[in-house]
Amino acid sequence: MVDHTFIYMGSVRKMKDIIVKGELGKILYYDSVRINLGLFQHDVNVIWDLAPHDIAIMDFLIGKKPREISAIGVGHIHDDIENIAYISVKFDDNLLAHFHVNWLAPVKIRRTFIGGTKKMMVFDDLEGSEKVKIYDKGVVVRKNPKDIYKLLIGYRSGDVYSPSFDPTEALQVECEHFIDCLKNNKTPISDGMAGLRVVEILEAANNSLKNNGKPQRLK
Repeated sequence: MVDHTFIYMGSVRKMKDIIVKGELGKILYYDSVRINLGLFQHDVNVIWDLAPHDIAIMDFLIGKKPREISAIGVGHIHDDIENIAYISVKFDDNLLAHFHVNWLAPVKIRRTFIGGTKKMMVFDDLEGSEKVKIYDKGVVVRKNPKDIYKLLIGYRSGDVYSPSFDPTEALQVECEHFIDCLKNNKTPISDGMAGLRVVEILEAANNSLKNNGKPQRLK
């Protein structure tokens, strides 16, 4: 069992339920921002320091293996240790994920945007009780009957609501799940394969970073 504590948060588990039930429709994009001022590390870059959390959350929510990873970044304090990076993750069905990690930001942000064909969702981990918000917003594409080469784009804007979720501390949920797996011979949600998938993405992103953003294909 791998200690991916974030996926045991009630807010993240609620997001998983919403996606599985199809409330968002087909997922089109996943956009994550995790930035703050410091703490600078001396042995790893910002990708290895901050990105594992959000990649683990994406792996849990999306449940698909990416096809290609690319990343760019720069080190302003130490040339060989990047303090800001942008990671792009491509999937086979045109789903695109993007991660922004930064140690040199004036504010602390922990926010994720997930867009679907039906609705959109925002996760703000720094919010108090309303960490998850669902937006009934999107676009509607209509073909122009007079010209098959033209498309009419309409915009849909509906209600916004914040669903309730289990407020139990994530670490408690994780420990109880671990004990349950031991007692009943179950496979943990964050098993070894989940850890492997996250590390594969991190390694590919780091390799791309060191090769001027050259895309890395996952096997």
